[in-house]
Amino acid sequence: MKYILMMSGTKAGVSGYQNWAPSDRDAHMQVLGQVMKDLTETGEFITTSRLAAPAQATLVRGEKNGLPVTDGVFPEAKEFLLGYWIVDVATPERALAVAGRISAAPGPGGIPTNMPIEVRPFME
Repeated sequence: MKYILMMSGTKAGVSGYQNWAPSDRDAHMQVLGQVMKDLTETGEFITTSRLAAPAQATLVRGEKNGLPVTDGVFPEAKEFLLGYWIVDVATPERALAVAGRISAAPGPGGIPTNMPIEVRPFME
């Protein structure tokens, strides 16, 4: 069963992360790297990627005269997609467990960030 695990955040959260001590950022990324390594070893890992900042996003709604109609970015959005993981796991519970590990990656002082991770299955 394929799932996408979506990491969302706020502008304040991203700014806060950029101000973490390098050792805290390294510890956080080490845990996420270990999750990826473990998933690769079990054959459950498909891909992961960070996304560019929301300021680089463009909203498209239909087309006019054969060209996409664009509407800039989403300034009214409180949260935005930071990145995602795609996994292929045996059960929904396993997808939730992986999301829990990602969410619990440490922040400043080793305290879990508890970043919200939306878990959504791919349609079969």
